[in-house]
Amino acid sequence: MTTSRDFTGKVVLITGSGGGIGAVTAVEFARLGAHVVVTDRMKDRVSAVAKQCAEASPTGAKALEVVADITNDDDCRRLVSDTIKTFKKLDILVNNAGRGVVSSIWDEDILDKYELLMNTNLRSVVWLTHLCVEHLEKTKGNIVNISSVAALKPAALDMFTKCVALELGPKGIRANVVTPGPVKTEFIENIHNVTKAKSDELYAERAKKCPMGRVGEPMDVTKAVLYMTSDDASFVTGSNFVVDGGAQYV
Repeated sequence: MTTSRDFTGKVVLITGSGGGIGAVTAVEFARLGAHVVVTDRMKDRVSAVAKQCAEASPTGAKALEVVADITNDDDCRRLVSDTIKTFKKLDILVNNAGRGVVSSIWDEDILDKYELLMNTNLRSVVWLTHLCVEHLEKTKGNIVNISSVAALKPAALDMFTKCVALELGPKGIRANVVTPGPVKTEFIENIHNVTKAKSDELYAERAKKCPMGRVGEPMDVTKAVLYMTSDDASFVTGSNFVVDGGAQYV
């Protein structure tokens, strides 16, 4: 007998799953019986997470490994095409890949940085959602977009999700946002080009602002994704699930 948290046989595509929240989410879906598509720009990261998925899977199911840049339209087409060719269906799309940039209005490269940010954090989500809708309609599937507490100010991704939820609800497809606060990943190291020790120091400072006394771990966000894509949330769509430990950042 299956339970609402049993993802046996489900096909889950998670962008940015070569590390951080995406990797933990991929492994957890695999542990719960899903067929997982692991994708990232770096092959070694993809392979490492795929191996963890196979080890966690109750049946030792191999994850599909796809090296792709989601800012590239053709890569996105290939990502979805390879998923369908391999598994013949798609049940869950988790748009997790994202990036941050440091800039000011005085920055000579501001437009390049803006385009890189928007192409990764929003345009790719719109494009992948478009590519996946026909497959998700067949399975009455799920979309979860991973946002950020920074987006609790007016945010394009959150509004896009609400619009998609409104449009796709009659087709049986739910779409929701999971909004993490600070989560301990490689994000600070990458965006600020600092050492892990410095990153840990910055996360420790952020933890002081959190009522829970700590920053988040990837699994905290993964659990929210699992809930949103399970039957427990079958009447939840167009919603924003905030996972920030009660911290006030906006």
